[in-house]
Amino acid sequence: MIQTKLDFVMLERKISGKELAQKIGITPANLSVLKTGKAKGIRFSTLNKLCEVLDCKPGDILDYEPDDPLTGNLDEK
Repeated sequence: MIQTKLDFVMLERKISGKELAQKIGITPANLSVLKTGKAKGIRFSTLNKLCEVLDCKPGDILDYEPDDPLTGNLDEK
């Protein structure tokens, strides 16, 4: 499962959701969907803008955790 670390990067960069949304050209509501991990996908153009504004790489804001093969849920170790 892909997880987002966008909140942490935003805190490190001291940028608000409203400011970031404005700089990358999306609504604050859509940014919230990205931050909470509820998005089904992300356009590369949006990811590119996020990385440009936050001065980071995709791996700084996205993380991969394998699903538990038996339950389909994250392995909670």
